[in-house]
Amino acid sequence: MTDYQRIEAALIYAQAHFQQQPDLEAMAAQAHWSPFYFQRKFQEWAGVSPKKFLQYLSLDHAKLLLSRQASVAEAAYETGLSGPSRLHDLFVTLEAMTPGEYRHGGAALTIGYSFGDSPFGRYLVASTAKGICKLVFLTDEETALQELRQEWPNATLVAEVAADHARVARFFARDFTPTDRLHLHLKATAFQLKIWESLLRVPEGQLRTYSQLAEAAENGAAVRAAGTAIGANPVAYLIPCHRVIRGTGALGQYRWGAPRKAALLGWEAARVAAAVAETQVG
Repeated sequence: MTDYQRIEAALIYAQAHFQQQPDLEAMAAQAHWSPFYFQRKFQEWAGVSPKKFLQYLSLDHAKLLLSRQASVAEAAYETGLSGPSRLHDLFVTLEAMTPGEYRHGGAALTIGYSFGDSPFGRYLVASTAKGICKLVFLTDEETALQELRQEWPNATLVAEVAADHARVARFFARDFTPTDRLHLHLKATAFQLKIWESLLRVPEGQLRTYSQLAEAAENGAAVRAAGTAIGANPVAYLIPCHRVIRGTGALGQYRWGAPRKAALLGWEAARVAAAVAETQVG
């Protein structure tokens, strides 16, 4: 069997038996590898550990049950978890919300939103009490607002300029002070968070390739998965996905348009050059 066939057998087994929550040894047996070797190879091929993959399968199944109006307890037991507390922990870890909040489409959440202008066009910013949950460049305000409604169908949306929104405006106006701090409220998988954390460590004015980002997230083999995670970034610029280019040196795609990506990089390069010149003069 090839490595792919071994991993495929384990994936098929996990999808068919996730409600029994198989352990590492059971999954490794499908690939005819030792648990230790299987753990490493699975991480290389799937981009996540076997345990995390099972968590994603469990989460997806629980979401389906909750969308069909199952109770949290019913969703937990039907998914093969030991109880509601396990499901609660799973949701908080992977979705940044409780099962109840998901079940009600964010009914317990109030999301404030506002529109603003930046050097790169108009944008929508939205936030909860925990922090910014969305920042997108836009061409049409109503379309951007509709996307927000679809993501949080039962949340209460309020048009307001929250404190974090004002900080975003100051940032684009180059009036961001050292005391300003931006908090984020993100729904993401563990792998997406790793990639986004790696992006946050890329200094302004510098670039990274997709493979370098994957390596920085301790998963050099998951280049394609890294690209998908970068494309899923919900907060433009604050998580600087525009600083990632192809290995050939080409700028590559950008969720909000390649021309805007080039403009962002040029703006940053000018800021860095100006800072260096000021330092040299001083």
